Formats: sequence, structure tokens, C-alpha cells
Amino acid sequence: MRTLLVAGILLLALPLASLGAEPSATQLVERTADKMLSTLENRRAEVERKPQLINQLVDSILAPHFDFEQMTRLAVGRDWRSASPTQQQDLTDSFRDLLVRTYAKSIMKYSGQDIVYETARPGTRSGTVVVPTEVRAPGSAPIPIDYYMLERGTSWMVYDVVIDGVSMISNYRSQFRTTIATSGINGLIEQLRAKTARGA
Repeated sequence: MRTLLVAGILLLALPLASLGAEPSATQLVERTADKMLSTLENRRAEVERKPQLINQLVDSILAPHFDFEQMTRLAVGRDWRSASPTQQQDLTDSFRDLLVRTYAKSIMKYSGQDIVYETARPGTRSGTVVVPTEVRAPGSAPIPIDYYMLERGTSWMVYDVVIDGVSMISNYRSQFRTTIATSGINGLIEQLRAKTARGA
């Protein structure tokens, strides 16, 4: 998916410039991205020999800074309330696995695109910020990307990415709604697991 590819590229490029966002959010993102980049650089040969290793690295370094439960809740939408606690957990786990593997594939494709950062703005809800950015590559139109982050205790976490005006969560919501309408919650869980098994 183009959205996740560009989002994964942007996550890796974050240390290249200051986000201008809330300092604690900026520091967290920069520390995480620095760690991801340095780990990938140091273990590139190993990752190329063992491709599944990149999934493990993303899972341990980047994933803890995404609010997958909130992302899943928003993507499932109104059907979330009709899911049992077990189904909600299964949805969150399977969606998390899919996103981790999709981001891992994106990260391996990063090739030094330029990133331009604008001053962050408050989100529409208390405790949220939006970080506007732009990805630029030679011969291509700039791609605007907004990162939506929320406070969880003393930390900031990503809960949506909007690329060129299209929300990643809204995009998944339309897909999920169609699947739930035809196959139910369990059908969606099975579909997510199948996509992950195929390598996203």
C-alpha cells in the first residue's frame, strides 16, 4: 500500500531534521528513528541473509510507539462495540502484525528521499498534536504527510497517518466495513491473519 510505504519512509527519515513539534514528542520520535536506522545499518548484511529479522527489529523498536489498539478501534469503527473482548484483542493483534510487516517492507525500500518539516499544530482533541511533513523525491511531486499523535501517560504515540489528504485509518475502515458486512468480525480477523501470512 502506497500510504504505508511512504509512512514507513518518513518514520526513518525523521532524525534528518527537527520536527518543530511538542518537544517531548519530537525527542521520542528522533530517539526511536535514530535507533532504528543505526540498528538497520549495523545489521544490514544479517537482515539481507535473514529477511524476517527486519520484522523483529520493527516490532521491537518502532511498534512500541504506535497505539495499535486505538488504530484498530478507529479502523473498525462502529463495529468495534459489537465485538467481544476476545475479538477486540484478536483484531488488535492481527492488525498490529499486518502493520508491522508492511512497515518492515517499506523500511527496506528507503533510499534517502528528502523530508521537509513544518511547525506542528495542536490536534482537534486535547492531548494530541499533528506533525505536518512533506516527502520530496527528484522527478516526483511532493507528498504531504501529517502524523497524528496522542499522549499516553508521559509518552506520545502515533494513531493515524494522513498522506496527501487520505487517512490511513479511514482507508482501512472502508475495507474493514466491507469485510465485516460479508464475513463478520471473525472473517475480518481471518483476513488480516491471511494477509500477514502472505507477507502483507
